[in-house]
Amino acid sequence: MGETLCRQWSVIPVRTNGDRVFIASSQLDNTEAIEALTQKCKRIGLLSASQSEIERQVHERFDALSETAAYAQAFELADDSTVADNDHRAAVVDENAPIVQVVSRIVTQGVRNRASDIHIEAHQHAVKVRYRIDGALSEALTLPAKMGPAIASRIKVMAELNIVERRRPQDGQFSLKVDGRPIDIRTSVLSTIHGEKVVMRVLDKTRSIIGLTQLGMPTDTVTRYLSIVNAPVGMLLCTGPTGSGKTTTLYSTLAEVDDPKKNVITIEDPVEYEFDGINQMQVSEAAGITFADGLRGVLRQDPDVILVGEIRDQETARIATQAALTGHFVLSSLHAVDAVAAVHRFIDMGIEPFLVASAISGVIGQRLLRKICSSCRIPHEPSSRDYRVVRSVVGNDPVLWMRGAGCPACNDSGYHGRQGVYELLQMSDRLRELIVSKASHAEMRHMAIEDGMQTMQDQAFRLVAKGVTTVEEVLRAVYAPGVEVADARPILALGAGRASLHVAEQGAAEPSRLTGRSSEGSAGSADADLTVGETA
Repeated sequence: MGETLCRQWSVIPVRTNGDRVFIASSQLDNTEAIEALTQKCKRIGLLSASQSEIERQVHERFDALSETAAYAQAFELADDSTVADNDHRAAVVDENAPIVQVVSRIVTQGVRNRASDIHIEAHQHAVKVRYRIDGALSEALTLPAKMGPAIASRIKVMAELNIVERRRPQDGQFSLKVDGRPIDIRTSVLSTIHGEKVVMRVLDKTRSIIGLTQLGMPTDTVTRYLSIVNAPVGMLLCTGPTGSGKTTTLYSTLAEVDDPKKNVITIEDPVEYEFDGINQMQVSEAAGITFADGLRGVLRQDPDVILVGEIRDQETARIATQAALTGHFVLSSLHAVDAVAAVHRFIDMGIEPFLVASAISGVIGQRLLRKICSSCRIPHEPSSRDYRVVRSVVGNDPVLWMRGAGCPACNDSGYHGRQGVYELLQMSDRLRELIVSKASHAEMRHMAIEDGMQTMQDQAFRLVAKGVTTVEEVLRAVYAPGVEVADARPILALGAGRASLHVAEQGAAEPSRLTGRSSEGSAGSADADLTVGETA
């Protein structure tokens, strides 16, 4: 049947009986798949199987990395004492060379595993390949240390970099097709003490733009968010650390504001996804074109909506502020801990507080949480820490506690896919007064919450109560100020303590402290405190 057909229709051949091929599928009513399989195999028989089992079988039978050991052995046999010290020109020209096949399979399997980044790291005794999947790194392959220079040289050739230069960092880009899908790879090469480390960012050009509700944004937040982005003037900032989904949110926003009656122009580094009807400009440091230079040029193009990929310096921040104050709507991203911190970051860049208060219409802070794998989710007993922190946010006893047991569909991680959590700071007159008066982060955050902002932490822990993710994932991915963990034992270990948990009534600005105590006497007593508070 072939790998392409099995992956396309998520099927696997099981056995044959005469001229009939029996095929396992999780979608027995998929007429399009049945027609394609019949055309290929003539006579077929369908067997029912779970989607996770089919994915496991396909992954095992068609793992692109399964033959890398043989290629590594062939490389070592062909290698001599001088190859490891040369620039490997001979090794990178022949498309059938072992090193070429190894690099191709590393990239192919990374794309199939939904990796956002591929890390190839040179160590003293080995070369390790790791994939970043759903925000977490996992080791995928170990190769002989001799292959390190050759792998780096092969990737440099593909990205049109200088293969002789091994001391200075280099950046490049190349394109290829994996399973018929066009993929862009952004490459970074860095010299380390044991060789060159290569990181490849994977950009799938076939991925469709996700709507705001599909990102995980609550309905009320979407309504408030659209009221900001549909305004004719102002500035919306999207904040979060690297890899938190800011670009995806900005692209989803572009899809909302795209209108034939508007002139929409973007300035990006690089252009990751192409839009029909939108003018997209790419920053080029080699050509001396920065975000500030691009923004100056765009302002002379009669724009209605401007997207600036990232505000990195004072010059870009000042031009973007002036653009928002002179009849344009500006979208951009900024690295900041949360929505309120983005406002202070602008002021720290040297923009006057009264200009910041007038220009910014809203700030959305975000993180990405891994979701529990739907193929292996099972109930579990929460620890006292998990129970207390979720109860403090939700306000009642959570009844649905789930975790991922680990399966082939999620590479035994227990998580598959990610969902965004957001906090939207919508500018109000009271907040503008605080900005002009240079109020503290805590004062502004408290005012934003009073004005209706739901924090990322609140939204994240509510997803835990719904069985979407876990407390461990929230604490890993979401900056949760004021959380102190003092006891992580299972709830069952506290005996009757489950019934005696309570939330102390305190003021809105004060942290809420939860205390649990076992009722089994002094020998079995256990105190455990957990504080959930706002940023100090």
